[in-house]
Formats: sequence, C-alpha cells, structure tokens
Amino acid sequence: MDIPKDQMYSLLDQGLFDSAQMLGSFLVSSSAVNAEGSSPHVKAENLVFLGDALFGEKEYRRAMCTYKQALQHCKILPKQNTTCRSSLSRSSSPNSINVSAINENEVKFKITLCHCALSENRAALAEMESIPSKARTLRMNLTMGKLYRHSRHNRSAIACYKDCLRHCPYILEAITALAELGVSSKDIVSLFPQTPTRSGRPPFDHFDTSRWLQRYVEAQCCIASNDYKGGLDLFSELLQRFPSNVHILLEIAKVEAILGKIDEAIMNFEKVRTIDPYILTYMDEFAMLLRIKSDNSKLNRLVHDMLNIDATRPEVCVALSVLWERKDQRRALAYAEKCLRIDDRHIPGQIMKGNLYISLDRPDAAVAAFRAAQELRPDLRSYQGLVRSYLALTKIKEALYSAREAIKLMPHSAKAIKLVGDVHASNPGGRDKAKKFYESSLRLEPGYLGAALALAELHVVEGRNGDAVTLLERYLKDWADDSLHIKLAQVFGATNMLQEALSHYQAALRINPQNEAAKKGLERLEKQMKGVDPDAPEEDDENDVEDAEGEADEGELL
Repeated sequence: MDIPKDQMYSLLDQGLFDSAQMLGSFLVSSSAVNAEGSSPHVKAENLVFLGDALFGEKEYRRAMCTYKQALQHCKILPKQNTTCRSSLSRSSSPNSINVSAINENEVKFKITLCHCALSENRAALAEMESIPSKARTLRMNLTMGKLYRHSRHNRSAIACYKDCLRHCPYILEAITALAELGVSSKDIVSLFPQTPTRSGRPPFDHFDTSRWLQRYVEAQCCIASNDYKGGLDLFSELLQRFPSNVHILLEIAKVEAILGKIDEAIMNFEKVRTIDPYILTYMDEFAMLLRIKSDNSKLNRLVHDMLNIDATRPEVCVALSVLWERKDQRRALAYAEKCLRIDDRHIPGQIMKGNLYISLDRPDAAVAAFRAAQELRPDLRSYQGLVRSYLALTKIKEALYSAREAIKLMPHSAKAIKLVGDVHASNPGGRDKAKKFYESSLRLEPGYLGAALALAELHVVEGRNGDAVTLLERYLKDWADDSLHIKLAQVFGATNMLQEALSHYQAALRINPQNEAAKKGLERLEKQMKGVDPDAPEEDDENDVEDAEGEADEGELL
C-alpha cells in the first residue's frame, strides 16, 4: 500500500480534516488500489475515509457524492462476499474511524446527515427509510423521528421517539417531542426500560434516584397541553433538587413569560446568563421581554454579547430584529427573514416576522407568518397575532374562529378568553358580548392587567369614564406598570381632570422613561394645560408642516 491507512485514521481521529482530505485524495488515487483485480472493498473503504474528511470540512455535497461512490463499489462485490455488509462497531459519526470494514447502513446514515446539513429533509428521509429498522442505531432513530416530524408524519415520528426511549429513557429531546406530539406522561413513562439488572434492581427506579425524570416528563406534558401553571410548579420542584440548572431555569423563564410574569422571567434569564454567559438558547425570547420593558441598555448589551458568541445562530437574528424594530422596521424584518433562512422552524422568528408585518400594515403577510408558527407549535402568541391580523383585514369571522380555536386549545387561559372579547369589541354591536368575555377573563385571572385595560377601554368608549377609573385604580397597588398609568392618564384627560392625568403620565415615565406613548401624551397634555389646541398644526412654513405630517405618518407606522 502506497499510503498507510493508519495515518488517515490518525488525522480523522484528531479532527485534522483538511490534511485528511488531501491525504485521502492520494489514498483513493493510488495505483495499487485502482489496479485491475484489486478489491472493491478497499476502494469503498478509502472513499468513506475521504467522505469523512470532506464532511468534517463541511463540504457536504462532495462528501455525499463520495459516500455514494463507496456504496456503488459495495454493490459490485460478489454475493458471497459480505465484507461490506458486516455488522460493525463503527460510530455513526461521519468522521469516525475504525480498522474494520465499512458498514453500508452507517454510510447511508452519513449520506442522511449530509442531506440534513443541506436542509434536504425529504431526501434525508428517503435515505433513512432504506436502512432496515432492525439495523438502526439510537442516533438513527432520533434523527428519523426529527425528519418524520419535519415532514408532518407525526405517527411515524412518535414511533421513532418511543423506540429511542425504550433503549434509553434519558433522551430528553425525545421526551419533549413526544409531549408536543400529544403523548400522555403516563404513556411516556411506561416506555422506560424495566428489565432487572444483575443486582436484581430495575435500571429505572420510579421511587428513588430517577423520580425527577418522571417530574420532567409531567412538566413537559403540562406545557405541551398549555397547562402552564402546572408545568411551572413542576419545573420549580425540579429546580429545588437541581439548583442553578440552566436548562430548568430557561424552561421556567419561558413559561413565566407566557404567563405574563415579565419581571420574574427577566430575573431568571439574567440568572442563566450569570451562570453561563455564553448561552444562546431562548435568548431571543429574553430580548423580546427587554423590548416590552423598553430596557434598551440591557437589550443593546444582550445583542452585543450574542453577536460575539455566534452571529450565525437564528436566536441572534431574532434579537437583532427586536433591537431594530423601533428604529427601522424594514431592517428588523430583514433580520427576521434571515433567521428563517437559517432555520425555518424557529418559532420566535415567525412570530417576530408576523408582528413586523402588522406594524408595516401588511396583515395578509402577517397571517402567513403566524400560521407557519402555529403549524410548528400552537401557542398563545400565534393566536393573538392571527386575531390582530384578521381584525386589521376586517375578517371578523376568521378572527372569531381563531379566538375560539385558542379557547378550545387553552380552555383555562384568561388570555385566550380575552381574544374573543377583542373580536366582539371591534364591532359596536358586539360590545356587550365583549364586556362579558373581559369580565370572564378577569374572574379566571383577577390579576390579568391586559383584560382590565381592555374592559376599561370599553367603558371609555361607552362613556363610563368613572367605571374605567374605578376598575384601573384597583390595580395600582399591585401593578407598577407604565401602560396602566397611561390608560388612567388618558381617561382623566378625557374628563378634563388634567392634574390627575399629568401625575399618571409622569408616573408612567418614571417606570419607563423610554415609553413613547407617555411622552406624546404628556406633550399633548401640557399644550392643553396652556390652553393650546393640541390638534392644531404648528405655525410654521409649509415645508415644516409637510415634514411634521410625514413624521406623524411614520409615527403611526411604527
């Protein structure tokens, strides 16, 4: 042999893929290997080594072509020669090495990984299906489950994930996937192996060291079924056993954000960053919360840190979109679309894209984005976006259908009930129904400020300003919220109680100095207090008037 194979093994083992690629080209072109009568098995093995080097260099198309050439050489072997088809202990990693002959199924899996890296899921699935089920490894089954799920073949995906857990109950991503696909916690736990070990004890003890895993399963099933409070309680219980667990803290923060516990969620995200400053998982969700609180300094710092960690991650693109939303919405939209080019299944990217389309007065495009998010995983944000989009398109029936669909999915969610109220409130003839839904939402969750603000707005529209003030003042003790103070200021301003309106605008700006609505409201109020008509145009030249109108239009767009 002109080229010693042990050197190829060593280069691949050390991750020196560039050198391995160059040496591999000598290996496959060796005159000894290509001589007439030489073994096709040797040619196939050499091609696999070269493919592994190309995969390590992320040259996926070349790697895939090389692996396929290796399989062709296996096919021309005599039927009695089973060397290429032997069952071997080689790892399924594309850059794995071993002195044994190649395994055709392993090579097919490497081709699958190339297709996955190129986002060719259909071709990847076809390649996986050519591998006999009994020959599939744990990693193969997990990959196949993901591919089936991406292709919306949910039953097949469930079967693959279940098979994974039968072999190893600690594959947490399989647990989460099964929960999201609607499998009950009882069914998931029943998959865990129960065969006694040599000591006579089962490998998975329900009542001792692995009880936390049951709790984890139950928590994920609660979240998947939109029982966020139940999920939060279970994750909090897990956190007591595993303090400072980054994964659990992230899950808790995400659920708190869904429940409207913004301050608690921000605190937990910050705790995660203190423990692990380089984590990017869910950090785009954190960016969205900082935008809601108008904490621009923390948002800028977060995005700066994320860019320095890995600028190619979809979470970074969403965070950049959040950062640019109030400055340049078209640039923000470009970042949201970039996120989806990296990963079209990234839900925060679809949500962000939908919200930006609403702001840009393109509700039809927003509907498509929210529908895409909903197909990946139905949650409250996608339903809220759909209702807003359909109302902007004056498609009341579609908005009502989406709101009712949200209630069907989340029957105990005050936020879902409020959505139906929002649809009825858009029609003057439906205000009585809207009032009932808002009141029902508040009975279910008395501290839900969103429903209180919506009901107060309804009172104002129907001339019951006193009722609006009484309702909102009940929340002042428990809520230090700028939107609450702004709404009170607007109501007091409408009833000509200007001093009270002034104090509430000032309170809103103390809570959130960046709140544009409070700034504009205060500016308008100060004009009223000076006896100046706030709606009168400025006395200036025509060009300035035109510029002011342009700025007003831009303000409405933003």
